[in-house]
Amino acid sequence: MPSASSLAIQVRDGDDLFDGDLMVPPHTAGLVVFAHGSGSSRFSGRNRAVARVLQQAGFATLLMDLLTKNEEAVDLLTREHRFDVALLGRRMVAAIDWAQHEAAIAALPVACFGASTGAAAALIAAAERPRLVRAVISRGGRPDLAAAALARVQAPTLLIVGGADEAVIDLNRAAMQRLRAPVQLEIVPGATHLFPEAGALEAVARLARDWCERYLAPSSARL
Repeated sequence: MPSASSLAIQVRDGDDLFDGDLMVPPHTAGLVVFAHGSGSSRFSGRNRAVARVLQQAGFATLLMDLLTKNEEAVDLLTREHRFDVALLGRRMVAAIDWAQHEAAIAALPVACFGASTGAAAALIAAAERPRLVRAVISRGGRPDLAAAALARVQAPTLLIVGGADEAVIDLNRAAMQRLRAPVQLEIVPGATHLFPEAGALEAVARLARDWCERYLAPSSARL
């Protein structure tokens, strides 16, 4: 049985380089590009747990650090970059564009998965690349931070929020009113912002997998 291939990559944004980890399973049905939340990185255990479920379902995953190493070092002290959603969105677009030139994944339909502030970056990228991005998934996200880009998103969007994360539920509901694309809100009962509760992250992974199977890999394409 063929094994998945793993590759550490770098993406260029002008003079800046930022890092990512690409995993391509055999018989790949689509590519999911991950944007982590504020103060996290591509090594986020939560995002990697979701990525593994997607890989098992036949989706390639690209986990990105949307800040350069120097920017991350500055942000740890000042927090000046983590809410710069224009920068994060631009880097997400650069990652999607990079993927179009990689032979193993260039032809794949794309989904963007964003956590926390990464959700805004995912939605900005979807608005900027409507022909490439076919689905968006937000985990405990701040889609409201995507602001004017929300109305330009065409990709079906899944918003996943913990049932005990009341402030973020309200922010997601407000963002839903501005989205013109098909949108669905899924509330994981009892879960808090980072979904540490038993079974909560597994629920997120199942919802993400099902959304990708619905919009990236229709059954007729997987026969």
